[in-house]
Amino acid sequence: MSKKPTKGGAPGKSPGTKAKRKLTRSEKKQIAAAIRQAKGDGKAHTAQQTIPYINLYPDGICRITEKKYSKSIVYEDINYQLAQADDKTAIFENWCDFLNYFDASVSVQLSFINQGTQREEAEKAINIPAQEDAFNSIRTEYGDMLKSQLSKGNNGLVKHKYITFSIEADNMSAAKSRLSRIETDILNNFKVLGVSARPQTGYERLQTMHGVFHPEGEPFQFDFSWLAPSGLTTKDFIAPPSFRFGEGRYFRMGKKIGAVSFLQILAPELNDRILADMLDLETGVIVNLHIHSIDQTEAIKTVKRKITDLDKMKIEEQKKAVRAGYDMDIIPSDLATFGGEAKNLLQDLQSRNERMFLLTFLVVNMADTKRKLENDIFAAAGIAQKYNCALTRLDYQQEAGLMSSVPIGENLIPIQRGLTTSSTAIFIPFITQELFQRGASLYYGLNALSNNMILCDRKQLKNPNGLILGTPGSGKSFAAKREMTNAFLITDDDIIICDPEAEARQEVA
Repeated sequence: MSKKPTKGGAPGKSPGTKAKRKLTRSEKKQIAAAIRQAKGDGKAHTAQQTIPYINLYPDGICRITEKKYSKSIVYEDINYQLAQADDKTAIFENWCDFLNYFDASVSVQLSFINQGTQREEAEKAINIPAQEDAFNSIRTEYGDMLKSQLSKGNNGLVKHKYITFSIEADNMSAAKSRLSRIETDILNNFKVLGVSARPQTGYERLQTMHGVFHPEGEPFQFDFSWLAPSGLTTKDFIAPPSFRFGEGRYFRMGKKIGAVSFLQILAPELNDRILADMLDLETGVIVNLHIHSIDQTEAIKTVKRKITDLDKMKIEEQKKAVRAGYDMDIIPSDLATFGGEAKNLLQDLQSRNERMFLLTFLVVNMADTKRKLENDIFAAAGIAQKYNCALTRLDYQQEAGLMSSVPIGENLIPIQRGLTTSSTAIFIPFITQELFQRGASLYYGLNALSNNMILCDRKQLKNPNGLILGTPGSGKSFAAKREMTNAFLITDDDIIICDPEAEARQEVA
């Protein structure tokens, strides 16, 4: 039975129902453009989008991706380069044990940030204010001497060391508990090394990133309570005015121009001075080491497969030799060399408490002009060349290189070098301990390694007592008199001299 058309509409439809109309070509284009705009093209179009993390929380945990989280620890320096050979060996072995603690599920980033020339702040620390007495001329002369000593070092360069560790977890609660355990173990390992360390809060991590993105030294102003009412994110408070990565070999960040390079490790034997020399550069430099452990079983299997491949190539070369009628023991030297090194590596992994690590070594230089930048890069490349390595520019990877050099815990550079534990530990992050206190601090000379001034207020130390030891004629009496003079000019302390030899006695007419 056929249906009759209803009144006021098409057959089989209720009254008031309109027939579907086809979209025009222009309308389809508009809809497709709106969909593309909503989905995005996967590229960063703002400075905030360039910074590679999702959120950073007040407790210091950073959510890098959907399932990757990180925390950061700031640590102080210890005396390594000036230590005796036995002490150096003990520190190196403890550092090897420190690295062996990290398994394949933990990625580690060692960050060394030398930035912000604060020469004015250092000069304020050594300034001797005038007093209402007859010795202001001596204070002026003594202050000029301290400024001369200050110019011999780099006390105006702010140096910080961080270790950032990241893991993968399904949710925030699982990540929080695991990161807390790793943090406790790292702090205990630092304690064994005699290193002072503490975890960073969320505010401190943002302040560190702000310092990287604002090398001119702009003040950091932020509070987590500002986020909800303002509708902003943490990235809005640390992002620079602009990023520009279109030049291939350079990047521009605000008013600064910079370049990121990676260290090509070509040397057959590494030296423990290479990192120290790189950090001793008086220019602002950021050095990052991304370290990722390989599962021990997988590392051994990989080395065994390589040895099998080398043995197969060796057999094929011997067959060729027999067919050609010459001695089968004559094989290409590369095969013999690589075969011996692979077997030594396997022995290290199996019986010498060694692990395999993948290392990415990044160096960031920034300057006001391109000429100054090239000079800074040349200086850093000269240090690398000195130790038979090469500093190679990251062409067309400047954005990934810069974001990998921020202490977030994300490595976006796939250039990695496989090293054993002892080879990785040779990049030891300890140089020399600095002592530069503010306030009523006295001058005690220059650091023998860095030439930085030693300013100390002994009353603030755990033990304020002191002895001056040295060979005859080395300047013990002069050092004591200089300290007394310094205390007299700066402090209101009473100076009591017990002088059996009457060296400090002054005859009064």
